Amino acid sequence: MFRLFLSLLFAAGATTAIAQDKKPADPKPAKIVINDPAKLKDDPDYAVQGEYVGEFEIEGKKEKFGVQVIADGGGKFRTAAYAGGLPGDGWDGKVPDRGAVGETKVGKVVLTVPVDSKDPIGEIAGGEMKLTGRAKGTLKKVERKSPTLGAKPPEGADVLFGKSDDVSQWEGGKIVKLSDGEFLAASNPRSKKTYQSYSAHIEFRLAWMPTSRSQGRSNSGVYVQDRYELQVLDSFGLTGENNECGGFYQQSKPKVNMCLPPMVWQTYDIDFTAAEFDADKKKTKNAKVVVKHNGVLIQDYEFTKATPGGKFAMEVPEPGSVFFQDHGDPVVYQNIWVLGKK
Repeated sequence: MFRLFLSLLFAAGATTAIAQDKKPADPKPAKIVINDPAKLKDDPDYAVQGEYVGEFEIEGKKEKFGVQVIADGGGKFRTAAYAGGLPGDGWDGKVPDRGAVGETKVGKVVLTVPVDSKDPIGEIAGGEMKLTGRAKGTLKKVERKSPTLGAKPPEGADVLFGKSDDVSQWEGGKIVKLSDGEFLAASNPRSKKTYQSYSAHIEFRLAWMPTSRSQGRSNSGVYVQDRYELQVLDSFGLTGENNECGGFYQQSKPKVNMCLPPMVWQTYDIDFTAAEFDADKKKTKNAKVVVKHNGVLIQDYEFTKATPGGKFAMEVPEPGSVFFQDHGDPVVYQNIWVLGKK
């Protein structure tokens, strides 16, 4: 019934399937890279992209839905629709529908399902998504914030970045000055202090890169103990794989994709227990980690090996740094603190 409901929802304007003529591929759009919010206030695509919540009615049945609208640049968009509400806020966990696309026409975004029909199924304008046809209803744009955003360090914690002067605590640390503050750049900074087991709070912001795709879209990474990579990526609206935001690279995908839209501050809250070794440096117990992304549990994982790219290619008894990987994208970090555990 779930798939039937979604198919009705996003094919509401379709009466019969029609053959699609093959068109030549669109020229590759120019690359857009913006990490300063002041440069986005008049961007029409940025104003549309984001999360929408509301109710739709189909054949007398009402149900709450959340829809994520992902910008592809040039006034074009993709969608992901979630029954019950948004990920981490009501979604029933079943496969979302990704059939509808949007294109800006005369000041509004017209929604269609290309595989079913060229007829519009609704539109987005003024912070609202309205569906017409068999499915009717209105969703309003929402702006979610992590409940741990701005979390204060507990007593005894090391504040690795709370103000620009704290860049001195990092090898390779660089400051990025933007219209809303000074932040730590994803320039391969490595904390001078090293840790075994610890709890950490990290805040990051993804850049606006609507014409980029996959691993080229705000790519960075948080390395736990400089040997386990917790991926940082603009995975908003994607499926949530181990190489996407919240995944441990090549090992463990997140339980739910909690990536918020680009240019929104996000949080990782990490509780890490280091691996144990005997006197001969043979591992006797695996490392474990629990991660919350924007306040939602996404990882409860036991490592059997290190991930690629950090200082340590394999697991060793020595403590490790906090490390943020640089892939050339202007991701920024703030409010970073670590509380070591005995």
